[in-house]
Amino acid sequence: MKSTYTAITQQEGEWWVGWIEEIPGVNAQERTKDQLLASLREILNEALEINREEARASANGSYTEEFVTV
Repeated sequence: MKSTYTAITQQEGEWWVGWIEEIPGVNAQERTKDQLLASLREILNEALEINREEARASANGSYTEEFVTV
């Protein structure tokens, strides 16, 4: 399932910095905007997988998964 997130980006001197607006802690700094967006995608994927693993571990036993759309 694909989801869309908002990357906030800006150039600071010779560097590009950015954040994923919807997920705290997902941020990066790179030399080019393309590198920045690639890093943000990778970090976002890692953060989402960690969140999934933590949620499942917290369930302690059997659970169901439900899709929630906002």
